[in-house]
Amino acid sequence: MTLESKPQTQVAGPLVECVPNFSEGVDKGRIEAILAAMSVDGVHLLDWTMDADHNRCVVTIAGTPAAVVESAVRGAGKAAELIDLTVQQGQHPRIGAADVIPFVPVSGIKLEQCAMLARQAGLEIWRRHGIPAYFYGAAAARPDRANLEEVRQGQFEGLRDAVRKDASRRPDLGGPELHPTAGACAVGARKFLVGYNIYFDSTDVAMVRAIAKDIRQGGLKGIKAMGLLARGLAQLSMNITDYEITPISQVYERVVRLAQRHKATPVHGEVIGLIPQAACERESDWMRQLIEFDPEAKILERRLAHPLPWPEKG
Repeated sequence: MTLESKPQTQVAGPLVECVPNFSEGVDKGRIEAILAAMSVDGVHLLDWTMDADHNRCVVTIAGTPAAVVESAVRGAGKAAELIDLTVQQGQHPRIGAADVIPFVPVSGIKLEQCAMLARQAGLEIWRRHGIPAYFYGAAAARPDRANLEEVRQGQFEGLRDAVRKDASRRPDLGGPELHPTAGACAVGARKFLVGYNIYFDSTDVAMVRAIAKDIRQGGLKGIKAMGLLARGLAQLSMNITDYEITPISQVYERVVRLAQRHKATPVHGEVIGLIPQAACERESDWMRQLIEFDPEAKILERRLAHPLPWPEKG
């Protein structure tokens, strides 16, 4: 596929971000086809990052609310065509080809309104593509589904079996069974989330999993963490769900102390997707260790001014 250059336009009125996570991190052609399907007037492509170890792609789009919903629904449909979860494998938990579709308020819109957008998107994904939806975060229809980890318990294989036996595990919309190859979508609304990975001078997965457990249970608010082997090194993969309450520098300091107990040292880090300007701490140790961090490409406010071209439809 070639890249199509489109004139840059400014978004007037409410601006919403959406960060679909697709269960494909190896085949670039598949991701480009999904992105091409998501090209909708009024929506800007801001970022997309593939990870082969996680077998996952994180896409960031932004635009007017209705257009962003349409883009996300189209992406979920194309992902269902191209990704078969019965053969897909990767380090990252997943229940769907379009695994997670969160809506995030940027300007002129509230979190509660993004929750309504999530409900609309889930309904259209079911109507058009036959993929059931679970609602999480601010869009959760049940208190026990506010936490994404609860929704994704058992992953695709476990959830596929559970919905046949346990009515409490069935989707909020559609089903009751999952799509046979595309699973289900977790559609939600949340505030800005920072995806942050730290790599260590070690291949000890047990060590990094112990650090992840300590981080989850150690009193820091809004931190989700898991340990795995990625790119030949032990990796701590984190989602920081409220950087205002828990700055990333505070998380990094805790990780360094925990790693010292295991005689390990962080060697570099990476941000997955985009990061708001307010979350950046330019003189901090964690930002000094980032690899391939281009502020023009990775800071949300800067990328909004210069969005990426959409891949052409093949």
